[in-house]
Amino acid sequence: MSRSLWTFGLAVGAVALTCLPAAAQTKVTNEGISGSEIVIGTHQDLSGPIKVWGVPVSNGMKMAVEEINAAGGISGRKIKMILEDNGYDPKKAVLATQKMVERDKIFAMIGPMGSPTVLAAQDTLFDAGVLQLFPLTAAEFTFKFDPAKPQERLKFNNLLPYVESTRAALKYMMEWKSFKKPCIMHQDDEYGKNVLDGFNQQLTAMKVQPASVTSYKRGASDFSAQVAKMKSDGCDLVVLGTVIRETIGAMTEAKKLGWDVTFLGATPTNVLEVPTLGKDAVEGLYAASGFEIPYEDTAKGKVHDWLVNYKKMFNTDANTQAIIGYNAVMTFAFYAQKAGKDLTGQKVLDSLESGEKFLDIFNSPPTKFSKTDHLANTITQVQQVKGGRWVLVKDNLMF
Repeated sequence: MSRSLWTFGLAVGAVALTCLPAAAQTKVTNEGISGSEIVIGTHQDLSGPIKVWGVPVSNGMKMAVEEINAAGGISGRKIKMILEDNGYDPKKAVLATQKMVERDKIFAMIGPMGSPTVLAAQDTLFDAGVLQLFPLTAAEFTFKFDPAKPQERLKFNNLLPYVESTRAALKYMMEWKSFKKPCIMHQDDEYGKNVLDGFNQQLTAMKVQPASVTSYKRGASDFSAQVAKMKSDGCDLVVLGTVIRETIGAMTEAKKLGWDVTFLGATPTNVLEVPTLGKDAVEGLYAASGFEIPYEDTAKGKVHDWLVNYKKMFNTDANTQAIIGYNAVMTFAFYAQKAGKDLTGQKVLDSLESGEKFLDIFNSPPTKFSKTDHLANTITQVQQVKGGRWVLVKDNLMF
């Protein structure tokens, strides 16, 4: 689907939404807003299988909160952030969300972590009129509208969506390298399903049959059966709907079998930990991505200063995840500031839907929403691991 058709579809949904009776209009909470403070919440995986995402994301968010508060806050209001551990467990995410809504009285949920965890908890937010902003998942349920459910206007996503990014990267690789027998290994959950949908949709559009489709349970560590099957099926391109350790595990298994095949990862594989931990096993991996990963020895200006300050604060190098967490809070602050001094939930919602552009310091595509489109961006890059670093291969891709 092209960007224009996608926007048209959302516009139709928005028209239907505006035709609903007044009683069905979106309600937005004013809880968590006082004259001196704005209370936001987030739930991250701090102890589970993707804590290598959750910990740096939460660090990036903390850094943003500290910077904003040190500069005077949002129209004089300091940000108070409530952080809970979801362990990448949907049940824990629901309990954490209920606690933040009912006890902590959060105004907005910023950057919650994980497809299954966000999906399980989001209705608790919508029922309470709490905004769900910029979750750490690019699954379609985080931005698609159901006109019959006006509370879904409370969700916004600024990440590159899995379906669209997988399609764009796969299309590029298929045309560039003339692959004939693509296959996929994906995580058996909402995230993996979105990558699988993108894979299937693009192959259907190109009239190509997949050579193999295999999956694994979330949290699995042995991928020998999946890799052996794909090898026996003659795959020449493997799309990975994996995260970090699963990416490394699959490619390590391929090396053991002496299988020289091209791997293309979905966006969650495009993080520093993959080449750092995977070393030679992941050399040559391609991945869909939304922005170039900065390195301290080559970065300049504000980006270099940010990388240095992050290391001082947390005694470790910043990574993709930290940038995404930092940007989630900075994006919220931008639109909350635009909403004015007399801050209300409705004014923040109006500000988010105003079409104003937020530009980060990392040269990412601009963030811009409207009343008909709560997804910021679908422009994809392809990067590759070369010499232990991610390097840009192709920019400005669409399917």
